[in-house]
Order: sequence, then structure tokens, then C-alpha cells
Amino acid sequence: MVVATLLYRASHLTVGALAVAQRGSAFPLQYAGYAVALGLSALTYATALRRGWFDRRHIWADALVVGCVLPLALCAWGGVREPPVIAWAMLLGGSASAVAAISLERLHALTVIALLAITHFIGYQAVGASPAVILGHLNSIVSSAVMTWLFRWYLLRQGRLLDEANARAVAAESHKARYAERLEHHRALHDTVLATLTTLASGAVDANAPEVRRRCAREAAYLRRLIQQTAAEVHHREIGTALEDAVCSVESLQLRVTAQYHDLPQVPPEVAAALGDAVREALNNVRRHAGTGHAYLTATRDPDARGGALVTVVDRGPGFDPERCVPGLGLRGSVHGRMAEVGGRATVDTAPGEGVRVELRWPG
Repeated sequence: MVVATLLYRASHLTVGALAVAQRGSAFPLQYAGYAVALGLSALTYATALRRGWFDRRHIWADALVVGCVLPLALCAWGGVREPPVIAWAMLLGGSASAVAAISLERLHALTVIALLAITHFIGYQAVGASPAVILGHLNSIVSSAVMTWLFRWYLLRQGRLLDEANARAVAAESHKARYAERLEHHRALHDTVLATLTTLASGAVDANAPEVRRRCAREAAYLRRLIQQTAAEVHHREIGTALEDAVCSVESLQLRVTAQYHDLPQVPPEVAAALGDAVREALNNVRRHAGTGHAYLTATRDPDARGGALVTVVDRGPGFDPERCVPGLGLRGSVHGRMAEVGGRATVDTAPGEGVRVELRWPG
């Protein structure tokens, strides 16, 4: 608003400079009047630009001296007797009312506008201006103030709406981050601790076996880390390490895994973590549902995607009919969900009596 009103005043001063240059020799006092208007304008707007907003004392001085006193002084002592000669000084009243409307309190702004209207009415009457000229000029004073005030009100309103929208967006992002962190914790518990407890409860493994005890110790330490970590923390590991961690976690529960790795690509840490977690859940499903005690894991560079990864988990169990079986939480969230979050995809190929093949691709 400071720059907008500055440009408005500058346009009036430009008209004044041309008018004084054209008629100043006949009315020498106009040079002094223009110098006063230029000096007060420079003081008012230079201070506003430096501080970021207007000094109310300068606004009052500008309105009273430039807007009110200057036109009357030119009429009284400047020898001005014709409306065109005084028009440039009257014109400054419009920019004076505009800046007063946005920088002063409402009552003070109305007072300034009223003073400008009264003095300009007197000034134009003194030089014999027609009623149409007087009415048009008074209209410009009031209109300048009203339009400037409305413009500032609109900008402030839009600013408030933008602030509210930003606040809602930040709150939504915060809620989304909290939900993502909870979902990550749920998946982690489902794929590790819950899988171990389910196996122990079924009696399929000896709870006192050394490998089972070691797995329980690892997952107890994992739980402690899970409680302390934030959603921004990512396990910085490579794809081979992530897959081996998944294999070791299920082998301790007596699932034999035949793994083959070839030409593994370099992938971002979050992708390696997602692949490892998805493989762990796929192997957990083999142990829980396939009934074979043996799974096959292969990982290689995806020939269909440059720099991509292709990982498969296969079992030779009884399989199932995908149209009649609804995927459980592990398959939906820990396999499909994890891959989708990093831009990959998971597909499950199975049929009754044909085993199950889970294929993980990144990018999808």
C-alpha cells in the first residue's frame, strides 16, 4: 500500500511540475508551493518506505499543509484567480485523502477527508469554478479515500484467509505425519513382535530354542528403538542387508529360506527398508499359511526398469483363490502399502494347488 499510494502521489506531482513549469513565471509563488509539496511528500513516503508503514504525524502534516493550506495560500497570496491555474494543487488533495484513509484511525481519517473537502470547496469557489468542476473534484477526494480503504481491506482480508488456509494445511500435514507414524508402528509390530508371539502361541517352535531366544532379544531391542524413533528417521541400509535381515528374522522361527541375489541395484535407503519389510511379511505369511516350511527368495535388477529392483518370494504350498480370499492386514499394509509408499508395487500370483508368488518391483 505504501508503494501504491506513492505512485498515486507521484502522478499528481508530475502534473504539478508540468503546470508550474508552464505558468510559473506569471505566478512565482507556485514554485515555492510546489517545493513544499515535493518536500513533504518526500519526507512522508521516504519514512514510510524505510519503516514499512506511515508515520501519522507526517500524514497529518501532509494533509493539512499540502492538502488544505497550499490551495488557500495560492488563492490568497499567489494571485491565482482561475481554476486551471490552481488545479494542480487541488489535485494533491486526492492523494492526501487516499493515504489518510488507510493510515489513520477511522474518526481521524474522516476528519481529514472533511477538512480537505471544505478547503477545496472554498478554494474553487474563490477562483470562480463552476459547480460541475467543484462537484467532480470533491467526488475525486472522497472516491480516492474510499477506493484506497477498500483496497487495503481486501488485501488484509485475503491475507487473513491465506493465513487460515496455511494454518489448516500445516495442521493437516501434522495430522498426516502422526497418522503415518502410527501406521508405521502398527506395521512394524505386526511384522515382527506379533509374528513372533503368534508363532510361540501356536506351539510350532520351541520357545527355549537359542535361535528363538535370540529373535526375541532382537525384537525387544527393536521395540525400544521403535518407541524412541520419529517418523523422519530412516534405516540407512542397502537392499542386500535389508533382505538378509528379513531372512534371518523368519529363519529363527524355523522357516527355511533359499535366497539368491544377483546384480542388486543401488536404491534409496527408504526403498531398501520397504523391500526388506515387505519380504519379511511375505515370508511370515509363508510360515503361517503355506504349510511347507520352505520359501524361495530371489532379488535382482529389474530388466524392465533402469536402476529398478525386482524381488520375488515363492512357496510351494496349497495356494488360494484370490477372488474368494480377502487380503489380510499384513498383505494389504505391510506388503502392498509399503511398496506403494515408496513408488513401487506388489503383485500376488496364486491359484489353488499352485503355491504363491509375491513379486515386488521398484519403481512400480
